[in-house]
Amino acid sequence: MPARFHNPVATVFGSGSLDQLPALCPGKVALVTFPEARGLGLVDRVQALLGERLVHVIDDVQPNPDVAWLRGEHERFWAESADCDSVFALGGGSAIDTAKALIVGTASGRFDELLELLAAGRPFAPARCKRLVAAPTTAGTGSEVTPWATIWDAQQQKKYSLHLDCTWPAAAIVDPELMLSVPAGVTVSTGLDALSHALESIWNHNANPLSDTFAISAIEDILDCLPRLHNDLRNRELRSRMALAALKAGMAFSNTKTALAHSISYEMTLRHGLPHGIACSFTLPLVLGLAWGRDAARDQTLRKVFGHDLEKAQARLRNFLHSLGVKTEFGDYGVTPAEAEAMIDFAMQGARGRNFIGSRAA
Repeated sequence: MPARFHNPVATVFGSGSLDQLPALCPGKVALVTFPEARGLGLVDRVQALLGERLVHVIDDVQPNPDVAWLRGEHERFWAESADCDSVFALGGGSAIDTAKALIVGTASGRFDELLELLAAGRPFAPARCKRLVAAPTTAGTGSEVTPWATIWDAQQQKKYSLHLDCTWPAAAIVDPELMLSVPAGVTVSTGLDALSHALESIWNHNANPLSDTFAISAIEDILDCLPRLHNDLRNRELRSRMALAALKAGMAFSNTKTALAHSISYEMTLRHGLPHGIACSFTLPLVLGLAWGRDAARDQTLRKVFGHDLEKAQARLRNFLHSLGVKTEFGDYGVTPAEAEAMIDFAMQGARGRNFIGSRAA
């Protein structure tokens, strides 16, 4: 069947590409970034690039943006900066997800109106929306080239998935120089998120030869590059390779969405506090086994990366994760075998789980 691939994000890649920001962010601009950005000089750099056009700064984004914090920021943004033309997200997945939530305005100005629309699970047209430009400071999220944002509600133990036509970034700036200061733990966690994105796009009902091309290249680069980068964090060549690998993984799953490993990860993050990159990657050897033999075309693609022996393929993934200090059994995270089985069954029924070629809900 004909393969269709769609990604509307204008992408600029390479060292120094942040300098393209003024041309990509027209009019008045709001900056959404993480707390350390100011100490790293990034807020001052954006200010220097945009000058008086930078009119609003949110620089206290926390990991896994929660509705309890987002509510106030969203309503304040629309009350104080409704005339803003562009929003620039600078940071990891949480900063970009936060910006995606902020740019979607409601008729009432209430954030809870947006939550109600998301909870209903039906398509909707937002009352207002802003132009979004995203620059990742970590190599992993892929959010700069996808429309999805995850919004968390820790109190209610829920998550919302936001995705609209307007939550596709208009442009992505992928500048490896922005990633040089990322510490080892975040480098590993975000790199494994990218690996998961690429693998999840292969064992996926929505996969096609075009998404596979991005995914295979990303996987090969990450398996080779991430352990070396872990031991040489200031290496510009390795940072650039990982940035490109994460971008390719993002391009792959921008068309397929994620699958079972991510569906499992949401429960592991909500109930066991695992960082997202670890939560979505520690099950990769297990999920590879569940995917193997389900679909001849998908097997062919997986074998291009791992060869023809499933046990060796799983061992390679497991050893790779162990070399980065990531444990690969549910029991390592306090989850009993019975709880793990129930979690997998539940994840299979979720929207992302149903994308998985081995899903019993498919």
